[in-house]
Amino acid sequence: MRFFLSTSALALAAAWSLPAAAQQPEAFNRIATFPVAANMPIDRDAASPTVAEIIAATEDGETLVYTDAAQEAVGIIDITDAHAPKPEGFVALAGEPTSVAVTSGKALVAVVTSESYAEPSGELASVDIAAKSVVATCALPGQPDSVALTADATKIAVVIENERDEDLNDGAIPQAPTGLLVTFPVDKGAVDCSGMQEIDLTGISEIAPDDAEPEFVDVNEAGEAVVTLQENNAIAIVEMATGEVTGGFSAGSVDIDGIDTEKDGRISPTGSLKAVKREPDGVQWLDEDRFVTANEGDYEGGSRGFTIFEKGGSVLWDSGNALEHLAMRIGHCPEKRSAKKGTEPEAIEVATFGNDRLIFVGTERSSFVAVYRDTGAAPQFLQVLPSGIGPEGLLAIPARKLLVTANEEDLVEDGGARATVMIYEQGGEAASYPMIEAAEDVGGWGALSGLTADLSVAGKLHGVSDSFYKEAKIFTIDATATPARITSAITVTKDGKPVEDLDLEGIAARRDGGFWLASEGNPEKGKSNRLLRISAEGEVEDDLVLPEEVASKASRFGLEGVTAIGNGDDETVWLAVQRPWGDDGDGLVKLLSYKPASDTWGVVRYPLEKAENGWVGLSEVTAAGEGRLLVIERDNQIGEAARIKRLYAVSLDGVTPAAPGDDAPIVEKTLVRDLLGDLKSTHGYVVDKVEGFAVDKDGAAYIVTDNDGVDDSNGETLFLRFEGADLAD
Repeated sequence: MRFFLSTSALALAAAWSLPAAAQQPEAFNRIATFPVAANMPIDRDAASPTVAEIIAATEDGETLVYTDAAQEAVGIIDITDAHAPKPEGFVALAGEPTSVAVTSGKALVAVVTSESYAEPSGELASVDIAAKSVVATCALPGQPDSVALTADATKIAVVIENERDEDLNDGAIPQAPTGLLVTFPVDKGAVDCSGMQEIDLTGISEIAPDDAEPEFVDVNEAGEAVVTLQENNAIAIVEMATGEVTGGFSAGSVDIDGIDTEKDGRISPTGSLKAVKREPDGVQWLDEDRFVTANEGDYEGGSRGFTIFEKGGSVLWDSGNALEHLAMRIGHCPEKRSAKKGTEPEAIEVATFGNDRLIFVGTERSSFVAVYRDTGAAPQFLQVLPSGIGPEGLLAIPARKLLVTANEEDLVEDGGARATVMIYEQGGEAASYPMIEAAEDVGGWGALSGLTADLSVAGKLHGVSDSFYKEAKIFTIDATATPARITSAITVTKDGKPVEDLDLEGIAARRDGGFWLASEGNPEKGKSNRLLRISAEGEVEDDLVLPEEVASKASRFGLEGVTAIGNGDDETVWLAVQRPWGDDGDGLVKLLSYKPASDTWGVVRYPLEKAENGWVGLSEVTAAGEGRLLVIERDNQIGEAARIKRLYAVSLDGVTPAAPGDDAPIVEKTLVRDLLGDLKSTHGYVVDKVEGFAVDKDGAAYIVTDNDGVDDSNGETLFLRFEGADLAD
């Protein structure tokens, strides 16, 4: 059997185009992912949480230095070969690092040494990168948060945030002591501690004029620093040479329409927010007169977008709801954050690649980076990049045509993805992400599970999302589009009302029209495993539960896939159960058959691979001809720990399912394809949930992954197309 992954499936064009008059820059694509746990020294527990937060590079762009507050260290990565980053170890610090800048072989690191919010303290540590040691420190007058060097690297600005205690008086400000900005002279990487200058930032905002709450700093070519005062919703301009505050103004507020504002299990872009304070976090200069902010919010605001300001305080452009709608279209909408701050744009980077000044916006809760081109007016959207969970730091290295993201979330304690550094390269290939997106009128989507092919139209698929969302939906997908395109969605209904309490994990198109749906049950919560017959319009026509002889043995890991063979009186529905139930025996799991014409059930057992860690189970079952099933078998491991993500074939020739309660035969399986290589081809971390598989009428095969609705996930959905697959053999 020959089974090829189409290279065109991974070289997907961006969905948004520029005006014909503007030549589009070359696209960025991810080329490597570095799990920062790989940098852990031998005397530290590699299974303990790590962080990749703020990141910088040496002048040659071949070495990265990132802050790891969880390990109270900075990590070093060799990217001489950017496609194959190598660990270069940790340098332990006296506290939690919050920011880093690099010059002349030295990493200048802001370190928090505070014992309490009331008595904040910190230091600026000089780390010799080659020697991997701290060579000097300068005491700071409080808790630092952000650093930035002047263009000639002769001075460094350090934001002293003195962050508020959110448990004190419900986090209300003012809270003493106030923050400030300090600067130090720098000579070839050596910091002159005695030259520290303290710059007062109070009195700028009317919100808490005596408590500045500075957050982030950037310095332009003219030596002017821009500082965001996040909780105060204000911005300060400082002349680095003199320490004079030359400007200060409110970041203002916006009205946002067409967004999801309710945490209700639905993505509903019908809400509005009025007079929302921007409360900017990250900030970067665009030139000597303009800068751009990422408006994450923290205290009372967060406008879910980014804004271009003139340094005198005028708003030149604001993104409004653009990032929220982008998240919905690409399946990255963090529905559980809808009532708070949505995508939470936090990180921002600006750099010139060729003739183009580019703006990169990182969204903390949606885990993507939006790329725009600065035009001097409204920026032009170019593409979106998938990142790790919680991109906190962005770094452009234009001389090497690279972009780097530092992703702070480490879910090791829950068996999830680790903190990562991801590397992207600008080149000649088309953008490979997103692999699947929705039409604007479809609204948001995510957590795709089951997949089936239309029986009459090649490249037309249908998918479902699981119980992450309150309403069960059936999506129609045009897989011939690049990216694949969700063109419509219908809600599963009964008597015209949405059916609740469904956990759809499988879908199968019926030759007589409509669909079969598999809803996973959980006896621990009183939920039954259900097989539903659905009309083409989404109305429930039949709702079946498993026979008692089978259902009584069920565990919380239930129905996970469904497919159908034949039609009319010859129709047989096959269902895959995810994990072994009480009567299956060691290493065996059920495949169930159901004949609608006679209302009879049958059982066979499938032999599972042995897990190295965690568990192994089934994700999907798909008919390939009249006498053959294809199943996805996977472990529940992610990233470097993933071992089993496979497609197997099961022949039904000579197999007679047993009646429920009788001893069921064990089927034989044949490996069709190990999917690990395909999952690694995107150069991200290997995702856990390979859940949907379908074969269209012309024999093309498709796989989709479940992104868990961006909950403890980076939101990335892989949609892989396989061409030339002879699956009927």
